[in-house]
Amino acid sequence: MNFSGLTAAGRAALVPVLACAVTLGGLGAWTASGAAGRPPAVTVEDARVLLPLGRDDTAAFFRVRNDGDVDDELVGVDAPTAGGAMLSRTVVKKGAGTMQMVRSVTVPAGGTLEMSPHGLDVMISAPPRLKLGDRLPVVLKFRGAGAVQVEAEVVRPGS
Repeated sequence: MNFSGLTAAGRAALVPVLACAVTLGGLGAWTASGAAGRPPAVTVEDARVLLPLGRDDTAAFFRVRNDGDVDDELVGVDAPTAGGAMLSRTVVKKGAGTMQMVRSVTVPAGGTLEMSPHGLDVMISAPPRLKLGDRLPVVLKFRGAGAVQVEAEVVRPGS
């Protein structure tokens, strides 16, 4: 290439422009090849909520799969027809179980987050009147995947 017709300022500007073009071309090729990875792809399965005793608080459990190539983070929950909902974890110390609020939890890339009565769950405060087989709407909020609405089936404790 002959750059003799360009001014000094034009030649100086050409270097970053060419560097940008080469970088964008490389990033485009990297993304097109699939090497850039897939964003979080979250699905929620096996949604269930324990039948409460009267108007007592209860717990809901979910299986969350992330088929993406990047971790995601469950950052909040909502149960629109209940008084409230929050992520919590059962912690056993000296034989006694207590619940601790959890701000967020990672859903690993290509992995599954399993909630259970002995670990992570969603505490449902002031649930509406529920009977076996009813469905409670719950919204799980993810940092990457956004909000996912599911209906948790009401089941007997221990089932």
